[in-house]
Amino acid sequence: MRNKLMEHILVLFSVVVLMSCAVIYFTFDIQALQYLTIFEPWSIAAVLGVLFVGLFFDGTRLRNLTLASGEELSIGATVNVVLSNYFLALITPGASGGAVAQVIFMKRAGIPVVKATAVVIVRTAMSIMFLIMMVPFVLQNDKALVSWLPTNAILALSFVLTIIPVALVFLLNTRYPEKLLYLLTGRLAKSMRRKSFMWYKEFRTASFLLGKNPIAVIRAFIESGISLLAIYAVVPVFMSGFGIELPLSIVMGRMILLNLLLYFSPTPGGSGVAEAGFVVLFSPLLPSGTVGIFAVMWRFACEYFPFLLGAVVCIRNFGSDFIAHTKIGRKWD
Repeated sequence: MRNKLMEHILVLFSVVVLMSCAVIYFTFDIQALQYLTIFEPWSIAAVLGVLFVGLFFDGTRLRNLTLASGEELSIGATVNVVLSNYFLALITPGASGGAVAQVIFMKRAGIPVVKATAVVIVRTAMSIMFLIMMVPFVLQNDKALVSWLPTNAILALSFVLTIIPVALVFLLNTRYPEKLLYLLTGRLAKSMRRKSFMWYKEFRTASFLLGKNPIAVIRAFIESGISLLAIYAVVPVFMSGFGIELPLSIVMGRMILLNLLLYFSPTPGGSGVAEAGFVVLFSPLLPSGTVGIFAVMWRFACEYFPFLLGAVVCIRNFGSDFIAHTKIGRKWD
């Protein structure tokens, strides 16, 4: 089992190194050396500060959602859940392992699996919902992104994106989502169809369960937004360290769009998609040759550093065979 863990880590390490080298190689410019010489070390401490704020509110959101479900999660268990998510999400396709890791640690903390699953689903849905609700403001503020769209189209798209979260809440109280899912999965294999309906029912149950505590849910939603924005703030802080001053609203807006895309990326932890998306969105804004450097620094600070902490947490709690026990059908007793 230890060999299996090392294999996953070595594969990830190889991919990260190759990806980082490729991004820097294809975007580097001799002018970038000038910015490297003026880099201010204080920005590293500032990055760690905003990252801590993001992880802190990620943890408080988790605790509040757990309380809303009628259970309680200790501070130590909360830290384990948050960091384990980073670890397994980065070494599994589509970051699917992150949810499994969270449920495993919550179960170990005494939270029933059904409630743990509900909390994890709603926690992820909150993040996606917050980002979707921010998209209209991003499009209205960043004209360069939508210069090819007429104003009426922007307003219509903004209205639709704002209505989506509200419409989802009302639809969950009807049979229409289930009927739509029945039509969409008509050509799928029976096992896949069954999984689709199980996921929908779990999500619906989770929504109603947490809906009984609206104040706690609203608070968790606000904490979700603070957490995400604090983590995304790593990028403008790094830019300040290089003496590059860009409008904060523009940088944060493009980070919102990029990270919304990553929630639907099929690659482990969004590898490849994240770097390519960053280059596309920020090349027009940053000095020549620096976009690859920022892409790698962002990924290391927001993904690889928490991944290392999560690896320590998982191995310390369950040993080197942690990954093997996350397979379907295995249980932690």
